[in-house]
Amino acid sequence: MDEVTGWLFDLYEHPERGITLWIISDTGERLHLRMDFPVTFYTAGDFPRIREAWRFIKGKAQLARTKRRDLFLGERDVMAVTVDCADNPFHELHKQFHELDYYDADIPISLRFIARTGCHLLGRCRLTLNGEWIQAIVPLSSPWSVEHEPIPLRIMRIAPDADPAFREPTQIKVQTERGVYIQNLQPLRPFLISLQADLSRYDPDLILTAHGDGWLIPKLMEWSRETGLRMDLNRDRSQEVRVRKANSYFTYGQIVYRGAQSHLFGRWHIDRKNAMLFSEYELEGVLEQARVSGLGVQEMARKSPGAGITALQMIAALKNGVMIPLTKQQAEKQKTLAGLIRADKGGLIYQPLIGVHKDVAQIDFASMYPGIIVHHNISPETLGVEGAPMGLIPQALQPLLEKRLEMKALMQGLDARDARMQALKERSAALKWLLVVCFGYLGYKNARFGRIENHEAVTSISRELMLQAKEIAEDMGFTVLHMYVDSLFVQKDGVKEKRDFEPLLKAIHDQTKIPIALDGIYRWVCFMPSKRDKRIPVPNRYFGVFQDGSVKYRGIAARRRDTPYWVKKMQLEVLTCLAQAKSLEEVQSYLPKVEGIIAQAKRDLRNRHIPLEELVVTQSLSREAGSYKVPSPSAQAALQLEAVGTPTAPGQFMRFVFVRGKERVRAWELGVDEKMVDVERYLILLDRAVDEILGMFIEDKILLLFITQRRTLV
Repeated sequence: MDEVTGWLFDLYEHPERGITLWIISDTGERLHLRMDFPVTFYTAGDFPRIREAWRFIKGKAQLARTKRRDLFLGERDVMAVTVDCADNPFHELHKQFHELDYYDADIPISLRFIARTGCHLLGRCRLTLNGEWIQAIVPLSSPWSVEHEPIPLRIMRIAPDADPAFREPTQIKVQTERGVYIQNLQPLRPFLISLQADLSRYDPDLILTAHGDGWLIPKLMEWSRETGLRMDLNRDRSQEVRVRKANSYFTYGQIVYRGAQSHLFGRWHIDRKNAMLFSEYELEGVLEQARVSGLGVQEMARKSPGAGITALQMIAALKNGVMIPLTKQQAEKQKTLAGLIRADKGGLIYQPLIGVHKDVAQIDFASMYPGIIVHHNISPETLGVEGAPMGLIPQALQPLLEKRLEMKALMQGLDARDARMQALKERSAALKWLLVVCFGYLGYKNARFGRIENHEAVTSISRELMLQAKEIAEDMGFTVLHMYVDSLFVQKDGVKEKRDFEPLLKAIHDQTKIPIALDGIYRWVCFMPSKRDKRIPVPNRYFGVFQDGSVKYRGIAARRRDTPYWVKKMQLEVLTCLAQAKSLEEVQSYLPKVEGIIAQAKRDLRNRHIPLEELVVTQSLSREAGSYKVPSPSAQAALQLEAVGTPTAPGQFMRFVFVRGKERVRAWELGVDEKMVDVERYLILLDRAVDEILGMFIEDKILLLFITQRRTLV
């Protein structure tokens, strides 16, 4: 027997027996190991049908009659079916006996492994080996440690010299720790031989690409077949590259397009351009989500944070002996219309005072909804039960919440130049996204352990806590200008230093028991009205300047995905110019400078000095391009692409430029000449964006300080 210590890099089902594990050992070896791993799923229902199912599957699995806990129904008599994970007859059984209830049937193998062994992905472990077979495995680290020994990854970055959707690339840039070089794609054979040599020599753990899912990996596979040259994309040569087709699906009121995917075995592949929220938290964030959720890195990079929350709940269920239903079984309880109105109010929104306000502090509850779930023990089996032990949902969320709060505390104590700071920011952002979606999953229609009454209970408690915070602030002499779900904007004459707000923060925390922090103090902040009716405020539409000169903005053109980059840039340049004013009273002196910035921007556009890339508009298709009665600009661009043989799908983002003439828009991929650009249309877009900012300050060239508005609760 040999003993090895190292990091658990990846695991997946072996096609013949058990599971495959990859370990990066302390000596730097990449170990390809195997382990027996039987799995059990359960089925329940009418006893005669269970007997028939027993006879149907007998001889293909180890069967037993037992009792197991359903979170909603309590103890149930079930048939336990134990099989090797590589030879699971579940789908065959489900097809024949679809009316039965099934549990623990579709759990990712990594989650079963973590629940059974305590070893987590990317964590350290000690293994006892008999040849390539693992006899025992012991965890040496916890996924909930804030500081951990990082896994020593070898990363190869590959990017083409052009967006394949626009034109066929001719070169790729390859980057490793050993350097950067450019490779020509033609002639094809030398290119493939060279890239294969690089893969063999460097043996990367991660291939990080741009356009890898939809272009590079499929092309390499195609070229390898055409030329007969070997291309070891997988480190595990017994496996084929797993390809998933592109698809469109409807969620949360919108159509989402998910591009094709290419997953590797024995090493990872992540396409930066096709990874969910990669721009928010980069590679460190993806690794952090995989570490705490238990989902593989390639899966977690491409899935929404909701998948991570589901995985956390599954691990908690497995550890607690709670069966995981195949589909959600609980429907919303029947309510009267009056009862529904009372229960389903959502978060508290306090309409802001329209106008510009100085010396305003923004106070935010830290992870308010997750904090409520944990502190008030909100879970399907505990709702309305006095003195209940900690429920499944709080158990799953508590370590996640504590880790992020501990991580934020660590960052506050570090110097901004500390080498650890960037990675900590990315990891913290990844955890934040998991916590953001955990509340929504309580009421999500497909959540295995979702219950809409839990969702309503959390918002009810949040509204009460916000009202308590408001009353505390007002009792201490502050004016509450605005409240939005978990944030308060408060103001008090003569109070503008951080230390002046600490008694308020302490009083609110003592009352609510939810962590609260000062997000910042604005020199001035502007709450904006509706575009349609200037008398009506919009809760999440504001911009302001903090005391350090940084700006914050919500709901303006610069935050919209469909705003051209040039328009965003100019709007932010205007806001940055105004932010130079040391006080609200000084803002007026910067207005002439702003007018000069805009005048120059318009001259640059008319003189064709603006790069065409900065004029591209990005909008998504809400349906098939040919189904619009009056085609939107994005539909027009899609129709143009389809006319030249490029397929489009609902949810896919179309890129186009506004042009003159009957065509009106031109798909970016078809090529745009600068003489075609509809300059007047872009000038209108610029004026609208600038007016969003200056309209709050200028009225007949007079600085507008305050516009009073009656405040109402909604």
